[in-house]
Amino acid sequence: MASSKGGIYNDILSRPGQGFPADKDDLIDENTILVQRTLRSGQSIRYNGNIVVLGDVNPGAEVVASGNVIVMGALRGVVHAGAGGDENAVIMAFRLQPTQLRIANHITRPPDNENVDAENPEVARIKNGVVTIEAFQTGGERQGKVT
Repeated sequence: MASSKGGIYNDILSRPGQGFPADKDDLIDENTILVQRTLRSGQSIRYNGNIVVLGDVNPGAEVVASGNVIVMGALRGVVHAGAGGDENAVIMAFRLQPTQLRIANHITRPPDNENVDAENPEVARIKNGVVTIEAFQTGGERQGKVT
């Protein structure tokens, strides 16, 4: 049993076939900020790293990160992940309904007159040079099962 933070990571990493990343560096990123509020119209967050928002991003609000952006609520404003050109950056939200979505230098917006109300969290990423939005896999095969 692990007794320290590093020990916990080592314990997790030592379990074969559990779906965890093989490299400890994939589990640790110290360049992340946590925004514990809803962003309202006119408000903007910019950060050289990852941004996690515990709330909604309302229309007229803007989130810009050089890394990933995760919104634990509805994303209805403008969001830009990978602002420094990182095409591996992702955007994830429980309700992904952005006014405008950018990853690196790729820009997209929802089609006019189309209101998709996703029931599951979604993730946007660059695939084959195109911004792709897909359901976030929340099943056991992705989460791993620690006993």
